[in-house]
Amino acid sequence: MVQGPHPAPPRTPVRPVRPAGDAAARPAEAETRRTGPEKVTGAQSIVRSLEEVGVEVVFGIPGGAILPTYDPLMDSAKVRHVLVRHEQGGGHAAAGYAYSSGKVGVTMATSGPGATNLVTAIADANMDSVPMVAITGQVGAPLIGTDAFQEADIVGITLPITKHNYLVTDPDDIPRTIAEAFHIASSGRPGPVLVDIAKSAMQSETTFSWPQDVQLPGYHPVTRPHAKQVREAARLLATARRPVLYVGGGVIRARASELLRRLTDLSGAPAVTTLMARGALPDSHPQHLGMPGMHGTVAAVAALQKADLVVALGARFDDRVTGKLSSFAPNATVVHADIDPAEIGKNKRVDVPIVGDLREVIADLLPELEREHELHGKPDLEAWWRQLDAWRETFPLGYDEPTDGHLAPQHVISRIGELTGPEAIYAAGVGQHQMWAAQFIRYERPNSWINSGGLGTMGFSVPAAMGAKVGAPDRTVWAIDGDGCFQMTNQELATCTINEIPIKVAVINNSSLGMVRQWQTLFYESRYSNTDLHTGHGTVRVPDFVKLADAYGAVGLRCETKADVDATVKRALEIDDRPVVVDFTVSRDSMVWPMVAAGVSNDDIQYARGISPAWDRED
Repeated sequence: MVQGPHPAPPRTPVRPVRPAGDAAARPAEAETRRTGPEKVTGAQSIVRSLEEVGVEVVFGIPGGAILPTYDPLMDSAKVRHVLVRHEQGGGHAAAGYAYSSGKVGVTMATSGPGATNLVTAIADANMDSVPMVAITGQVGAPLIGTDAFQEADIVGITLPITKHNYLVTDPDDIPRTIAEAFHIASSGRPGPVLVDIAKSAMQSETTFSWPQDVQLPGYHPVTRPHAKQVREAARLLATARRPVLYVGGGVIRARASELLRRLTDLSGAPAVTTLMARGALPDSHPQHLGMPGMHGTVAAVAALQKADLVVALGARFDDRVTGKLSSFAPNATVVHADIDPAEIGKNKRVDVPIVGDLREVIADLLPELEREHELHGKPDLEAWWRQLDAWRETFPLGYDEPTDGHLAPQHVISRIGELTGPEAIYAAGVGQHQMWAAQFIRYERPNSWINSGGLGTMGFSVPAAMGAKVGAPDRTVWAIDGDGCFQMTNQELATCTINEIPIKVAVINNSSLGMVRQWQTLFYESRYSNTDLHTGHGTVRVPDFVKLADAYGAVGLRCETKADVDATVKRALEIDDRPVVVDFTVSRDSMVWPMVAAGVSNDDIQYARGISPAWDRED
């Protein structure tokens, strides 16, 4: 077991994106400004409103119903438009931009199929709490409800998958609505907001007046935690003998990573970071046990199962983490801090609920924990750490070398991470390659890992990497993709080439729908029904990813031997004037381990096929 040249395409001039900052673009920054009354069209009002909230880039595609807005958008000196090749790609690009820049991502589409093509990206952003505003055109107000050409009730369709949405038929409502949309998307628990605007409203004349403030009766996210609950959490953390910090993606959304590190150091407790929280605590931190859950490390999974205290910070107690819920952390007192009160107690009974922004929660928890230490001394965690270190030493992440002559995907991904470094951004698709990227790349900072966690959206990687590169142009951005996922959205390579967005794509090509094939191997007696993609094994490649990259004006490389992996990755890193696609031909028999099968207890985790830890029942 192993421990773990093409001619340059023609260029289209584009405006550079201003350097991205940490703070989300919030209309509150503009609330003190007020422009005088000005006669404009509704379409001009949309563009002016986007400028007021500080939008720098929009990912979109024009069409009939949104066309009136594209005319004044062409004249904007502040808003760059990136013409994507599919609306879903535009939505994922907006999400990737939000991840890397810390600002609200913006996507735009026309009515009917343009809007419905955004649904997957909106649902994805909703599941992963990504701040996004989607602006869609709608048929003229008199035609709504008549089944007019390219009419779809996108407000009704997206109602369950947005944080909020609007249908605007009066042009006078445009500035207020867009100000509210950005405020809602970026405040509290972030999420997507849809603004559907009738074409008639865009074409009508209105008076542009930016609102002085945002008035949303009933929408007041709680940010300050209750002091009594924080004190009780501190007392429990100071007196537990087997505590675990269960860190979710909310820590990254709250920009609370530095505070988390201070809490980890002060408490002495082990920490686990979920798939959505990779990078929230550096992997190099000695108290970091890795990722919990279905494909988490044995140490992380076991720590939660054997804990007497679980302090959940911005986590959802998702089924992929808990396994069989009734057997999850059976002996643990649970503290759950989250800005969304609906998450607390939703899946797991909670003993100490804390509603609040995690930056404020952890900031308040630190002095309370210090006070508890002064009163009672620090807890004796020596025996706990002795057990945790034994699990880490006995069950490290690893993999078997393939016997079929193809590359080990884990080796490929680990070398990409090691040769590129922690300052890069890694965006994954969904499946085996996603899990290997979460396991075998070391993440040392927040927002360096981007993936579709909650929805599990194939096709996420390439457009999300594209948006991330626009949001952080000075960072290297890798899309770690599978041959199945890549074929869903690789048309965005054209967008990258034309707009000079030089992402790097590693296609982990096992010629299969890999994760589905793994389940067929384990649970369906190796009956491989409809999982062979014919992309890498054998004499015929459909498609040939190197030729495909060349057709899109990107650089295409192929790597088939272990001896060539480092040189191929280095070559990809040297190219920075256009996208690069690397076809890594890997073994289709490689599997993701450890694994907790769906619906079973985390106690039944398998370290490898047929190998399960023998737990010490005396602890």
